[in-house]
Amino acid sequence: MKITRNWFVIVLLFFLCKLQAQKNEYAVSLIADSLKENANAVIRLNQLDIVISSQKSMTIRTHKIITVFNENGLSAIDAFENYDKTTSVKSVEAKIINAFGNEIKKIKKKDFKDVSAISGSTLFSDARYIYLDYTPVQYPFTVIYDSEVETSNTAFIPSWFPVKDFLVGTEQSILNVSYPDDLGFKSKEFNFSGFNIQKTVDTNTQLSYKAAAIFAQKKEPYCAASTIFPRLMMSLEKFHLEGEDGTAKSWEEFGKWYYDEILKGTTQLSPETVNKIKALVGDEKNPVSKARIVYDYVQKKSRYVSIQVGIGGWKPMLANDVDRLGYGDCKALTNYTRALLDVVDVPSYNTILYGDTYKRDIIADFVSIQGDHMILAIPDKEGYIWLECTSQDNPFGYQGKFTDDRSVLVVKPTGGEIVRTKVYEDKDNLQDSKGTYSIDEKGNLSGNITIASEGFQYSNKAGLENSQPNQKEMHYKDYWSSINNLKLAKINFYNDKNKVVFVEDVTMNAASYATVSGAKMIFVINAYNQNTGGVKRIRNRKNPFEIQRGYVDVDEIALMLPTGFAIEFLPSNFELNSKFGEYKTEILKKDTNHLVYRRTLHIHKGFYSNTEYDQYRLFMEQVSRNDNAKIILTKI
Repeated sequence: MKITRNWFVIVLLFFLCKLQAQKNEYAVSLIADSLKENANAVIRLNQLDIVISSQKSMTIRTHKIITVFNENGLSAIDAFENYDKTTSVKSVEAKIINAFGNEIKKIKKKDFKDVSAISGSTLFSDARYIYLDYTPVQYPFTVIYDSEVETSNTAFIPSWFPVKDFLVGTEQSILNVSYPDDLGFKSKEFNFSGFNIQKTVDTNTQLSYKAAAIFAQKKEPYCAASTIFPRLMMSLEKFHLEGEDGTAKSWEEFGKWYYDEILKGTTQLSPETVNKIKALVGDEKNPVSKARIVYDYVQKKSRYVSIQVGIGGWKPMLANDVDRLGYGDCKALTNYTRALLDVVDVPSYNTILYGDTYKRDIIADFVSIQGDHMILAIPDKEGYIWLECTSQDNPFGYQGKFTDDRSVLVVKPTGGEIVRTKVYEDKDNLQDSKGTYSIDEKGNLSGNITIASEGFQYSNKAGLENSQPNQKEMHYKDYWSSINNLKLAKINFYNDKNKVVFVEDVTMNAASYATVSGAKMIFVINAYNQNTGGVKRIRNRKNPFEIQRGYVDVDEIALMLPTGFAIEFLPSNFELNSKFGEYKTEILKKDTNHLVYRRTLHIHKGFYSNTEYDQYRLFMEQVSRNDNAKIILTKI
């Protein structure tokens, strides 16, 4: 009995030790200090296993272990899966581990949140997503996440991202892909240089990568993660999408297949709607004029519900359904507008792109399913007019910052075409301000200014038209934050949608704008358009930077000085030129009490090296300093 008892104790201790070792492997103390530095979270392991069994069958298995150090690191968990009639979530599970490596919670599939992928409605789509909804009780903690997804849509193979985001370290990231050798599998690497990434397997049927020990990087201004972090794109030349087999070795071939198979049968309209649109257009013969009428009709009739291209499938909702319900996502509203234009013989083409204020191109040399948004292209002379069909307010043909200046895929009956959307040059992004202000003997300001904004600056301002009174006041108090005691007396807007110019006419006053001390008065002469933001100092900047959009600000302001005061000091005219832009101020003295202040700031868009960042910062610092130049008056 004694021998048996001893063996029992030994065996029990063995299993307890083994169990403890398994728990402790997730302890936060085991993470290297170098990976924790600057990190809100560390990816302990991110393993993506993709098995493409055939042209219409793909399984995606995800195994992730993420340690989160604070609230800002929660987004690194990224525990969600999309599904619809073509994609099913076979399994999903999460475990929560405390800092010492002990499991404190297990979350099964039934405990995940399951919601519609479409905001506000589920009437026309079964697109949904399931996500982990966990509120941590303490930091740090670790999440072990496992999922398995099956889909018949092999046209879209998820990309591999060895690095999650800024301020996130990566201990290990693994990709394994297997595929038949007759489907034309291909891949493309981006930004791999400088990262610890190895290709471990590369055969006719398998591809594997491994990344390790990638330190968390601080975010630097004017630099997006997509431009510096590594990723791998993958696709098939023979694929399956939305119930249809496809083959595409070129964009032309892909576009023709998409038009013939995916868009087929989606533009039918009722006879009543056809007759209504024909009557609305009437005898108009000009295609662009007809398109304006139809676009106005769509804007007034429909509303947008949010759902990205790909999450809710790639086949648009039927035009008849959009017409009946009065709403749709970007695919649905774009396709609906195309159907209406077909009625009045105006050709137009669905266009796939990445929609975001940060410009991102369709990768032209890698034929694959790309993009997350859809707009409409109307051929006009040598180019296209672009319609954002999700907007109820955009002027006809205006793109703004969400779809401008990027490579897109235009889907025509003859095939796909990669083109560039409208490019707003620096001079097109104009803010032209003309105004007056007067200073009384107590230093109080009274003034009026008219600001006309064009190009991307139009989109910065046009939303004010439909804002609430308190929102307007908040906007101007923020815009003129350098004016203390600001009171807004009158605010009028004029939105010229034909010329795409938004005009603000504002009358205001401010007590004690000027500082009065004894017989002297001092105030900033540039009251209306001071550049006060500055550019953050970055020591030893690592990454290049980009000014995505240039612009021009022109100001001409007439000043009336208080009677009984003489000018003691007037700032000198100032001019500054660099590769980043030009800046010029000029003060004209009309008479003893009247001045004219003129200012021009032209910022150039472009790509710049990391070593030039400090030069740019100093350029903007000089602009800010001169914008704050003061005039001194002395009482006579």
